Amino acid sequence: MGIGGGETSDPNKVHDDSVEVPDTAHQISSDSWLQVAFVLTNGVNSAFVLGYSGTVMVPLGWVGGVVGLILAALVSLYANALIANIHELGGTRHIRYRDLAGYVYGKKAYKLTWALQYINLFMINTGFIILAGSALKATYTLFRDDAQLKLPYCIAIAGFVCALFAICIPHLSALGIWLAVSTVFGVIYIAIASVLSIKDGIQSPPRDYTIPGEGASKVFETIGASANLVFAYNTGMLPEIQATIKQPVIKNMMKSLYFQFTVGVIPLYLITFSGYWAYGSSTETYLLNSTKGPVWVKAVANISAFLQSVIALHIFASPMYEYLDTKNGIKGSAMNIKNLSYRITVRGGYLVFNTFVAALLPFLGDFMSLTGAISTFPLTFILANHMYMVAKKNKLAILQKLWHWINIVFFSIMSIAASVAALRLISVDSKTYHLFADI
Repeated sequence: MGIGGGETSDPNKVHDDSVEVPDTAHQISSDSWLQVAFVLTNGVNSAFVLGYSGTVMVPLGWVGGVVGLILAALVSLYANALIANIHELGGTRHIRYRDLAGYVYGKKAYKLTWALQYINLFMINTGFIILAGSALKATYTLFRDDAQLKLPYCIAIAGFVCALFAICIPHLSALGIWLAVSTVFGVIYIAIASVLSIKDGIQSPPRDYTIPGEGASKVFETIGASANLVFAYNTGMLPEIQATIKQPVIKNMMKSLYFQFTVGVIPLYLITFSGYWAYGSSTETYLLNSTKGPVWVKAVANISAFLQSVIALHIFASPMYEYLDTKNGIKGSAMNIKNLSYRITVRGGYLVFNTFVAALLPFLGDFMSLTGAISTFPLTFILANHMYMVAKKNKLAILQKLWHWINIVFFSIMSIAASVAALRLISVDSKTYHLFADI
């Protein structure tokens, strides 16, 4: 369908001919705001939510965790709105984050932004494979706790399934019905984990909610948790997602963002708070490992988490796929032998490397912290505020500029501090666990 409602054979055609659209092998302006909202919501409520009780609430406690999650949601909505509103800056659809940065700052910023985004998405993809592998191992352990199927093997299986899915789904807009399937899986594991947590909490004696650790260790854990706060809400690829939405792209994107940060965050809050309430400071990094209940119920939740991770990974890998497909001129039918063999080779190779790193360093919480620190902070908050200020320099009052500078300085400090904390966590865990650890 064309953006104006009529038919068009060109998937990159926009309703406003005055707006230039860069060349891409993937579809542009084909999705409704609701489909885009579900892309965003699936990212927010991916199986990573099974870790927030342990990686956010335990280091921050009730006050820090609840206030932190709410404040992080507000500042994330604000920062994403800034990026969404300059999507058509200068009469051009900036369908990639690096394109927008390059237009505002120049070639060096283009390369730096692409590097930051690649790191962000690579680490998120690696995290999804670790998560899928952990869910698979948890399922196996429910039925046979004989330590025969180790985590690295589960991660390898997860990587293989992710590669199969990536080969079958050519681009982000093609997810279509899979978004609904992913949402169903998300509802299943969130509902089961929440209900089992609440049941355990009612039946358990009073829990200890004291923030663990002492001295420098406690400080670093707290700083690392702050990176997890921003990781929870942000994709680091908003222009790429906005590229798929129908015209008017800014108005529709704002609808999607409002949906994400209202209806979309309710499941995240439910599972995060109920999990921490039930188990306190002893909450596991993977919440389903803390819950007690019928084996088959927990198995359904774990399998749902595994399958949802496979679908969600495709969302965060799509900018890399788009770059590779466009660079190599992969257009036309997805089932064309040339295109199919290309996806098998290139996407399969990319995910094999992802899987290797995931099995090598399977520290899920540390990956979340480091991703938030070195890429989510800069991309979502520092760059968003500064790009918006540069783009609107002649239209902003002094107080507005001051507000943006405060955001830039604050999040720059947070990014540096969180990076140090995350690297320290990885260093500590690397000494505790060997490479390819079965944790």
